[in-house]
Amino acid sequence: MTRKYDCVPELSLKSYAEGGADARAEFEAALFEGFKYFGFIILKDHKVSHDLLARAYRQSGDFFAQPEGEKLPHTRPYGQRGYTPFGREHAKDSAHPDLKEFWHVGREFDAGSPLEDIYPPNVWPEAPAGFRETFVELYAALEEAGHVMLEALAPSLDVPAGYFRAMATNGNSILRLLHYPPVPAGADPNAIRAAAHEDINLITILVAAEGGGLELLTREGEWLAVETDPENLIVDAGDMLARITNNVIPATTHRVVNPKGPNVSRYSIPFFMHPHPDAMLSCIESCRGARVKYPDIRADDFLRQRLREIGLTA
Repeated sequence: MTRKYDCVPELSLKSYAEGGADARAEFEAALFEGFKYFGFIILKDHKVSHDLLARAYRQSGDFFAQPEGEKLPHTRPYGQRGYTPFGREHAKDSAHPDLKEFWHVGREFDAGSPLEDIYPPNVWPEAPAGFRETFVELYAALEEAGHVMLEALAPSLDVPAGYFRAMATNGNSILRLLHYPPVPAGADPNAIRAAAHEDINLITILVAAEGGGLELLTREGEWLAVETDPENLIVDAGDMLARITNNVIPATTHRVVNPKGPNVSRYSIPFFMHPHPDAMLSCIESCRGARVKYPDIRADDFLRQRLREIGLTA
């Protein structure tokens, strides 16, 4: 398969947001190419504050360092919001639980908002101080970065610039704070920090992790480590984008392997960008080809189906 890049491309968002027509066109082409052949791109020169990222990692670490008894009261049914304990989630079709715990932040909305009938409210811990403010701010910053990325993808798919923003506005997007503790003694030898999987959503924006281990499965069937500077963002395509592009942009399998060196904690913060629940996942006209591979389905129906498959809903 001919491709322009031999490794995951590293793109400057500033070149797209502030550049001229040629710079924007080059970014759009590189984004499309990276998604098609790797399912991933690395984003630098973005507008998410380095101070905000550092604060988010510090507060995430402080929260997970608390005793289990301090965290468990923040669990909610099926993990849509708040805390999900270690070993609860597993990859689709995997019998082995992932070696991780996490916290979910959803969309914030005011009392009386129509969104109250759609989304559950967020759960907020009392400690660490400033937790809510930090992650509401980070949610908004990553969501806007995601809108810009999807806008840049639109020309390559021959859809209007606002096509994805309309789909994702008030969407069911989730910010996940992930902690992979040191692998415990006696852990299932078949279990790893995150077993091979594809993301459910449109795109995932991952704040580059504190600690290695992320690997993607190339189109040639080889595992490739995904590493970059800690202030960069890693972006990958999910199942929903694969459905609406008829696999022109496939969802790429990836995993987080157990540490090969010191057995220490790993932290990461992915933002899973979702459409609003009533959005139809329908094949984009330019991607139809000889046949459409997937039937139309509401975004919420597809999400619930996939959540059942990974053990996060009944």
